[in-house]
Amino acid sequence: MRRRNLSRMTIAGVALALLAGAAPAATAGTGHDRNDGGDRAKGHQRPAYKNIGYFTQWGVYGRDFQVKDLDTSGAAARLTHINYAFGNVSAEGKCFTGNIPGQADAWADYARPLDAAGSVDGVADTDTQPLAGNFNQLRELKAKHPGLKVMISLGGWSWSTHFSDAVRTAASRKALVSSCIDLYIKGNLPQDGARGGDGAAAGLFDGIDVDWEWPGSPANEGTVFRPEDKKNFTALISEFRDQLDAHARSEAKAKEKAAEKAGKGKGHGHGHHKPKPKHYDLSAYVPANPKAIDAGFDVKRLMKDFDFVNIQGYDYHVSGEKKTAQQSALYARND
Repeated sequence: MRRRNLSRMTIAGVALALLAGAAPAATAGTGHDRNDGGDRAKGHQRPAYKNIGYFTQWGVYGRDFQVKDLDTSGAAARLTHINYAFGNVSAEGKCFTGNIPGQADAWADYARPLDAAGSVDGVADTDTQPLAGNFNQLRELKAKHPGLKVMISLGGWSWSTHFSDAVRTAASRKALVSSCIDLYIKGNLPQDGARGGDGAAAGLFDGIDVDWEWPGSPANEGTVFRPEDKKNFTALISEFRDQLDAHARSEAKAKEKAAEKAGKGKGHGHGHHKPKPKHYDLSAYVPANPKAIDAGFDVKRLMKDFDFVNIQGYDYHVSGEKKTAQQSALYARND
């Protein structure tokens, strides 16, 4: 997704079978003994379509499009997922944030206070709460719309510069994924006055969307790409799936221990239910161009780890073509 020329919300109904070919992504995971709440291991069929909206970090400024507008417009009630755009990857190969013009905007993400009129729940932010800005509003939006998931989208057109460098070795992939999970899934945000701190955004993000534009193909000026990006991208996604699942198991184990401790304190040491690990969604924003798919995406292997993919529909047809063509077809022929 490009940072430039975006509408306020890009909403897409995504057909999982479009990229996967023979089998829909709802049945992905064959041959992998991975934890996702048991769905893949049991052959559970997930819904074939997702309604995904991208909320752009910078849209709260010039466009004045706030998280609350997702609620008042009715969009939030129609969406299954919101992808928050974007998280950046540093030259050192780590997910990061801060207040660095053109690279990160922690002020918009979690430091900017909103008044009661601008808040989803109608309550003004205080000076002492650790989470404010878009992140807190998204948390409030989720509370108002149970079942709505929020994903952090990494990269985009402008911030995919360092992906290729960051995924060249197993060690560098492990470090990148660990940093992203620490920052967004565990919610350990850099301290910014009263804002941020360990666990400040814990529980906000329900998964990770990888918007590397594009592995193995040229894209924005300055973005590094290599022929080996294709295999490295596949390995990166496998690493994301492994670490997300491991984190989910760790969370469940911690909850179990807490329940045991609470039970013993009340004189009840047995009979508690074992918590089920949360399934963190893993998705990607992928090109519509077959050449770019061939250059960077090992589709069959990737779809074992992805829950779904979001195809860049506005590139089905581009300027320069001699005939007008349908740009936003969301369904396969005869579907």
